[in-house]
Amino acid sequence: MAKYVFPAIFTPEENGAYSVRFPDVPGCYTSGESLPEAIEMAEDALCLLLYDMEESGEALPIPSDISTVSKDSQEFVTLIACDTLEYRKLYDNKAVKKTLSIPAWLNTMAEKQGVNFSQVLQTGLKQAIHIDENSPL
Repeated sequence: MAKYVFPAIFTPEENGAYSVRFPDVPGCYTSGESLPEAIEMAEDALCLLLYDMEESGEALPIPSDISTVSKDSQEFVTLIACDTLEYRKLYDNKAVKKTLSIPAWLNTMAEKQGVNFSQVLQTGLKQAIHIDENSPL
């Protein structure tokens, strides 16, 4: 889970739309009806594919230097960034039930003080894996 930047090749279409492909990321293609939409779709497609690769344990591709990417005369190359941690938070935010054990005395004291066990566990996990406490999960 990290932040990534990959070069993308944008191809203008006759109707004002754009096709987008990532030369370093096999199977990563998208398009948009306008340039802003194509950029947004490119960010989403890149994040989804890299997220899937992370989840399946695949080695992630190494991005090319933007100056070495080949393109046709009507195409242009730009960098597209994505953050798979933010993507994960946005799209994989369902609650998961966990069973755990704590000493009875600790449970009793925490319940008397109205401690939210789920919140305490989330806070502790975020600290353990170095995620900003204010980041929603």
